[in-house]
Amino acid sequence: MSIIVLHGSTRDDGNTEQLAEHVLKGIPHDNILLRDKKILPIDDLRHAEGGFRPVEDDYDEVIQRVLEHDVLIFATPVYWYGMTGILKNFIDRWSQSLRDERYDFKALIAQKRAYVIAVGGDQPRIKALPLIQQFKYTFDFVNLPFQGYIIGQASKPGDIVKDTRAAKEAEWLNEELRQQ
Repeated sequence: MSIIVLHGSTRDDGNTEQLAEHVLKGIPHDNILLRDKKILPIDDLRHAEGGFRPVEDDYDEVIQRVLEHDVLIFATPVYWYGMTGILKNFIDRWSQSLRDERYDFKALIAQKRAYVIAVGGDQPRIKALPLIQQFKYTFDFVNLPFQGYIIGQASKPGDIVKDTRAAKEAEWLNEELRQQ
């Protein structure tokens, strides 16, 4: 089993990354820091003659790395009750992958398992639920099995260590991943 974490934070070593590292303590995994990648917003050409055109950015490299893994962990701070823009750009580009003739994206992604780690500062266990629902519907659309999520509460850098509930849930997920 191989695991990849798609980090949607724009902050180095922020609360979301710290919680993800707690989840994966002692477990080999790959990380993609989306903030270090150039992934352009989608130019929606689904219905245009000729369809999507190649884009000169890092998306193809990132999606190829993602498809090499069995477990996908989407880690994002809660920004305005949703995922970060850089993570949203990445997922929006799945529309392009769904029409890519080089591979059957939907068949490949359906063989994976997905988890979400989200951290917010303003009652996130309630206010981040629409974000979790957005991931659920996205995963359902591509038949990607959604295995679970952790929502942490933190605002200032380092605050995640104060969230004992998130720490317990991280330990649960760590054990869950070890058994797969």
